[in-house]
Amino acid sequence: MIMDDRDFLKTLFDAAVAAADPVHILDSYIPAPPKGRTIIIGAGKGSAQLAAEIETRLEKAGHHHLSGCVVTRYGFGTECQKIKVMEAAHPVPDAAGLAATATLFDSLSDLTADDLVIALITGGGSALLPAPIAPLTLEDEISLNSALLASGAPISVMNGVRKQISAIKGGKLAAAAYPAPVLSLIVSDVPGDDPSQVASGPTVADNLSRTDAIALAKAYHIQLPDTVAAFLANAPDENLTPDDPKLAHATHHVIASAAQSLEAAAAQAQAQGINAVILSDAIEGEARDIGLMHAAMAREIVMKNRPFQKPVLLLSGGETSVRLSEEGKRAGRGGRNTEFLLSFARAIDGLAGITALAADTDGIDGSEDNAGAFADGQTCTRMREAGQDPAAALAKNDAFGAFQAAGDLLITGPTGTNVNDFRAILIR
Repeated sequence: MIMDDRDFLKTLFDAAVAAADPVHILDSYIPAPPKGRTIIIGAGKGSAQLAAEIETRLEKAGHHHLSGCVVTRYGFGTECQKIKVMEAAHPVPDAAGLAATATLFDSLSDLTADDLVIALITGGGSALLPAPIAPLTLEDEISLNSALLASGAPISVMNGVRKQISAIKGGKLAAAAYPAPVLSLIVSDVPGDDPSQVASGPTVADNLSRTDAIALAKAYHIQLPDTVAAFLANAPDENLTPDDPKLAHATHHVIASAAQSLEAAAAQAQAQGINAVILSDAIEGEARDIGLMHAAMAREIVMKNRPFQKPVLLLSGGETSVRLSEEGKRAGRGGRNTEFLLSFARAIDGLAGITALAADTDGIDGSEDNAGAFADGQTCTRMREAGQDPAAALAKNDAFGAFQAAGDLLITGPTGTNVNDFRAILIR
């Protein structure tokens, strides 16, 4: 029964990923050829696969003067004919990302209004596009990124702070292409699908000021590096706003999102005779707290057949966060999906009738090589039998180690897309 249910949940994950696959979503977004050149730029964990797909479609549509470059995470690259694919570090930036950022800017030099820029933006681009504003350095941006990741703050807060020290985020990449028009095709991995938040909006500006970002950092107790704090307090605010003239010819479309993927998974479940309920595609908060909330609902259904009658499938998405403990900062392994699931597993320990899957749709959950993991009422028992204490593992942010010991990891490899967290809970 457990393996059958796991196979069922895996088919739902596959359906969710397929719904965001560029093979299925690009055709309706191919523009007419410009008088001049077509330049492809992009960043994110799904940008290379998008580039490979759009390259073929553009050539068929008559874009004969085609070139460009995209940057993706190490191991996520794919072969393109005319578009250069670069790889860099994620989730903490590195020198390769800094060089890739410079290459993207170089590709936009000497453009005219007759040229066309197509930007392929997916989740993960924030870390892949380091571009600190002087006098800040790459080391300062690395320190800031590490502090943000450890803070447990929502992604919107982290990206809001990142933009303030960046020469590429917040629409600045699109502004560099002026006067050429810029068409951004965005695969959203953020709750609410705000295009200015995906990859910190390199081609889409927002109205967040430096003063706003300082207030957010204070509200979420983010320990900013001293150099960054001094820069935010004293440097002139050079952020773009959506009405900036250099963005007048920039347009964007969100071509894939968590909502679409969850709907595809729900349809797959319904086709197999299981009632599916989408709780939300925009859940944020501490991963372990969201795990407790989902577990409380699952227990209520198992024990009292409410608020939904068994059998039922609960689906949710969004982007949770993990606040690292001091031990977790040193030795923690895993990501927000396995942390969610470890908290969930502890809360349903010993309860029959529940099987759950939590995974990142890009195929990598956090620091290791797994997409996520499975859990049921016997997961904690298997962990203890393998010498793991579930409570201790959660306290030190080592969900990966606990699920690895239990044999409950889901490993898919990079999927070529990224619409963030996927959670599916089957209740018999």
